[in-house]
Formats: sequence, structure tokens, C-alpha cells
Amino acid sequence: MAIDKIQSESINLADNFAFTGTVSGAGGVNTPAFAVNIDAHQTISSATDTVIAMNQETLDTAGAFNLSNYRFTPQVAGKYAIYLTMVAFADANSRLQTTMCGIRKNGSNLENHLAQAEVDSSSNNGKKMVVNSHAIVTLNGSSDYVDFLGYVVVSSGVAKLHVDMTSAMGFKLTE
Repeated sequence: MAIDKIQSESINLADNFAFTGTVSGAGGVNTPAFAVNIDAHQTISSATDTVIAMNQETLDTAGAFNLSNYRFTPQVAGKYAIYLTMVAFADANSRLQTTMCGIRKNGSNLENHLAQAEVDSSSNNGKKMVVNSHAIVTLNGSSDYVDFLGYVVVSSGVAKLHVDMTSAMGFKLTE
């Protein structure tokens, strides 16, 4: 379509357009991005803050997720959408009483981004709990990082994080 036709007529957005030049200023990229999970059930001690061992990648567009220390350290400054799902379960002889998860920035909990679930331990419930957390986090592109924290209270025994269901993901927001 010639530019003079665009100027003299209205554009019907239902039409198809074939561009032969370069279109700039449209869209953006949402990278770096990552998706990770744990590769085996992770034991978590009762009433103890525990870093979740996200040691298996599904996606890491910029090599920004470190599988050794379980941290996402993007080298591009910006705002990032970060999501965490944690599934805890109790062994046969105990019940979960409280389950919490959180997203941390530089080792500190983000205010208002902890998720918590509680059950009455006197009932037969509390064998499995699912909690989610999400945040928009500003990262400086050099040293800022996020990691993930789990916390459970069990009536006795131990709890574990579920291998197939505990995961996290994040991506840069287009600004």
C-alpha cells in the first residue's frame, strides 16, 4: 500500500498488509527469561527458611539462571515479572501445619510477596499444600538477583517439596 493512500484514506485494520521495509517502534522483547524447577523431591526441615534448589532449567534465554546457587541474575536492567509455585507434602507420619514460599531480592524477602497456607493439624488434611507467589522486581542488570525461599511447619517428621510441581519463572517486562 502506498504511503499516499494511507494518508488519503482510512486504514481498515481487518485488511492484511505486506511490509517490505523495516517496521520499528512496534513491540519489544521480554528477555532475559527463565523457567526452572527442582529435579528431585527436596527435604525441608520444619520451621526453617530454606532456599529452594531450582536446579533444572526448562528455559534460560541468556544463561542468567545459576543452577549452582539457584539465582537469577540478569545482565539487563529493568522490571521483571517473577512467579513461584511451591508444593509441599508431608511424610506418612506427619501433617503440614503451615506452608509458605517467597521471592527474595539480594537475599531479602520482598515485602508483601510471601504466600502462606495453613491447615488444622488435628484433621486428616494437610498432606499436601500448594502456595504461589509473584512479584514485579526491579533489577539493576549487574549484581541484583532473585532466589526462592520455602518454609513449612509439620506436626512431626519431615516435609518435602514436590519434584513435578515446584517451579519458578520470570521475564523482563517491555517498557
